Amino acid sequence: MFRRPGLILATTILTTTLALLIPPAHALDGPPDTAAAAPAKIVNVAHRGASAHAPENTVAAFRLAGRQGADMFETDVQETKDHRLVLVHDTTLGRTTDAERVFPGRSPWRVRDLTLDEIRRLDAGAWFSARYRGERVPTLGEALRAMEASGLGLLLEVKAPGLYPGIEARVERELRRHPAWLRPGRLVVQSFDWGSMRRFHRLMPEVPVGLLGTPPAGRLAGLAAFARQINPPYQDLTAGYVRRVHRLGMRVFTWTVDDPAVARRLAAYRVDGILTDKPATLAGALPK
Repeated sequence: MFRRPGLILATTILTTTLALLIPPAHALDGPPDTAAAAPAKIVNVAHRGASAHAPENTVAAFRLAGRQGADMFETDVQETKDHRLVLVHDTTLGRTTDAERVFPGRSPWRVRDLTLDEIRRLDAGAWFSARYRGERVPTLGEALRAMEASGLGLLLEVKAPGLYPGIEARVERELRRHPAWLRPGRLVVQSFDWGSMRRFHRLMPEVPVGLLGTPPAGRLAGLAAFARQINPPYQDLTAGYVRRVHRLGMRVFTWTVDDPAVARRLAAYRVDGILTDKPATLAGALPK
């Protein structure tokens, strides 16, 4: 078939132009290099407060985190025997209080076996250093009041919810008593129990939910229906996994990182937040 020279020239110009304007598929898969696409500031999250320098999950550790440059503090919530919400990591009290001395016949000193009044008798600071002698196990409400004006955000882990049926509703009620914490960007609630987080999301859909652990890539789309964060241990992360999470509109907060070199590698992966026991060290390692 005869083709006119003008038509051949126009087709060639159009093809060349499109090739220049549309990047190859593989280019869309990796992080862009342009300054305009630079990632947002990585959130510095103090793990159980500044727990390398103060007794974990105490108001002293939360306040120190702010002085060390943290943006948020992370803590763990559980229930007492009388269904009061207290901030403790372990489901037993022996490691971080003097429960063994105060209640010698109550082994294994489970949080759920003691009332709030009994837990108030415990010293949660002396085990760490004499400087913190007399520090107490705070309730969730006490910590929210103490830290409200700090400007820090809160990453709240519901610890072992299977031990405390209905804890999601009790956490919801306490959070609603402190509306300053419900401002956008200030609060995330997380758990290793993803079913618990589904329940919490139904109660407080306005509060972002995080899922601790590393869901298989094939499950991420389903989890994005209610979760806003995927929060894996840093050893599980790859840049590709972070991109998958981001494409589904979720963020990645990873834990627990005290090594500046590891922090810089994770920053290159474009994680959104890093949990650390040493907020000052992390602040010095992250790009400004």
